[in-house]
Amino acid sequence: MRVYIPATLAMLSELVADGFLQPRAGTAFAVTPTLREAYAEGDDEELAEVALGEAALASLRLLSGEAPDAPARRAVVEADVDADSVTVRPDLDDAVVRVRGRIAVKQVVAAYVDNSDAEPAVRAAIAVIDEADLGDEDAELTVGDAQDHPLAWYATQELPFLLELL
Repeated sequence: MRVYIPATLAMLSELVADGFLQPRAGTAFAVTPTLREAYAEGDDEELAEVALGEAALASLRLLSGEAPDAPARRAVVEADVDADSVTVRPDLDDAVVRVRGRIAVKQVVAAYVDNSDAEPAVRAAIAVIDEADLGDEDAELTVGDAQDHPLAWYATQELPFLLELL
């Protein structure tokens, strides 16, 4: 099963250094039956984009716990995992799944990371993510501005070089 795991640059560094990634609280996103039902008109590629977008939004929440001087860049790890290690959580949201265990680097398909031009918008979104969750319209627009920045795609073997350049 293909999953999209919200991450930070620090988590990507751990993946490169240790060969494993531990999803925070086991949280990931995927094309679930509930997501398919919610987007009856979407094809697999469009549904995967929705799951990726949800993981990028969750990455904002992870970034809010990072050091203030850490780069403000969302990251998402795309991985293939055994379906037996995944529990669908429609009680949380349409695309949310829980992944048991760590993700080995050999399971990683790619990573998605913000470019430097997204950092001001991401930093602004980090500051208001809780307000956005509570329905503040201005905060929702600020988070939307960050979400409007496309994530750059990186092959697994490119991650060491990407992290070195940051």
